[in-house]
Amino acid sequence: MVFSSITFLCYFLPLFLLVYYLADTRYKNAVILAFSVFFYSWGAPQFVFILLASTFLDFYLVRWMHRSTNSKRKKRLLSLSILLNLGLLAYFKYANFFVENWNVFFGLFDIAPSPWTAVVLPIGISFYTFQTLTYSIDVYRKAHNPLQKVSDYMLYIMMFPQLIAGPIVRFNHIADQINQRQETWDDRVLGFYRFIIGLSKKVLIANVMGAKADELMGGDLIILDATTAWIGILAYTFQIYFDFSGYSDMAIGIGRMIGFKFPENFDNPYTSRSISEFWRRWHITLGAWMRDYLYIPLGGNRVNSKARLYFNLWLVFLASGLWHGASWNFVLWGAFHGSFLILDRLFLLKILNKIGTIPSVLFTFFITMLGWVIFRIEHFEDAMIYYKKLFSFEFSAIQWSSDPKFFSILIIAMFFAFFRLIPNFGERIQDQVFFNSYTNRMLITMFITCSLLFVLCLASIVTTGFNPFIYFRF
Repeated sequence: MVFSSITFLCYFLPLFLLVYYLADTRYKNAVILAFSVFFYSWGAPQFVFILLASTFLDFYLVRWMHRSTNSKRKKRLLSLSILLNLGLLAYFKYANFFVENWNVFFGLFDIAPSPWTAVVLPIGISFYTFQTLTYSIDVYRKAHNPLQKVSDYMLYIMMFPQLIAGPIVRFNHIADQINQRQETWDDRVLGFYRFIIGLSKKVLIANVMGAKADELMGGDLIILDATTAWIGILAYTFQIYFDFSGYSDMAIGIGRMIGFKFPENFDNPYTSRSISEFWRRWHITLGAWMRDYLYIPLGGNRVNSKARLYFNLWLVFLASGLWHGASWNFVLWGAFHGSFLILDRLFLLKILNKIGTIPSVLFTFFITMLGWVIFRIEHFEDAMIYYKKLFSFEFSAIQWSSDPKFFSILIIAMFFAFFRLIPNFGERIQDQVFFNSYTNRMLITMFITCSLLFVLCLASIVTTGFNPFIYFRF
């Protein structure tokens, strides 16, 4: 069940909100947990029992760790909790990948492949794993005391707004909200507006961009010329941004409607002036997680040599790439971005700071687009073909009349991706839409706008069959 489905929009979400708002305060968490278990069971009925069992076990492992006065025992219990969660991730997400590569390697020596039954990838397992890890590590570091009830821990892990595709909500940031929150009418209204904005990003922009990207990047690459290749990667560049940021907006909006303050996950990343800045604006919660739980423990910026610093950066981004998927193209994508972070520190930032805002933003956007080719196309040979098409300089005239809907939405996507570059206007609109309080006039305007957008989204979902979420498979 995806947020942009008729089942969710017309049945699940209204019923959930009705039951939640009518429930006594004592039972609100139970309502969220019950609906969350049902929501996950809808998409992964076989894995939900493993999820519940592992969550139950992890809760008690962390409780025993917290209560122990023996430092060595604490470390052993922490290690056991981490191994439990990483073991589930390794088996369900990476077992197929490792076995396939194992068989390819030994096939070079004419050794028979190992028999293996492919493992089905549970939806959202990467996000689930990172949240369980933050719980055990934050409690071990004494960033926050553990939760007292196993049901509260299950609620933190399985809360349906952010379980499937984030944002990654760290335990010490949300622990106090689990039992001490009270949603106001402002929260409900602003959360609803945020949800509709995210839904519109997903349905009205990302789906249109995605259909074109699949047509051009998922078909016969040989027949492409430079024009169609650039249109294809431009479409995918906006698809993945509006798809993922739209989901994050919907998750943040639903959370806000029930009193939770989830962290922001995107901050207009395509207006970044460097790849380093891009990663401070793109998938913010993943970047922060990698920094605090991997990069800093490796030594961060405090290492003795620049070589070690660059190695740590590159290693973190290799891990980030592999986190996105069990395939070599994701590893290459992580190495691609890690290399540019190193280049930023070596000399690139100095150059970009000198050439001005617009040229540096265009350069960073160009590099980001090139990286999306590796991310989108799984096989290395096909990716190389696509790069050759991009730089073949075999341009043809753009046929605007051939797909007026796509080109119209493309212009809208470009505007909303870069509107913060417009002096004064961008910052003002960003603050009014997402952060500041609303005046009565703004509330009326937003209500009318969101009502119209909701109707348009429903109409689009009903009339088109293309409605994937890219990050559900991560």
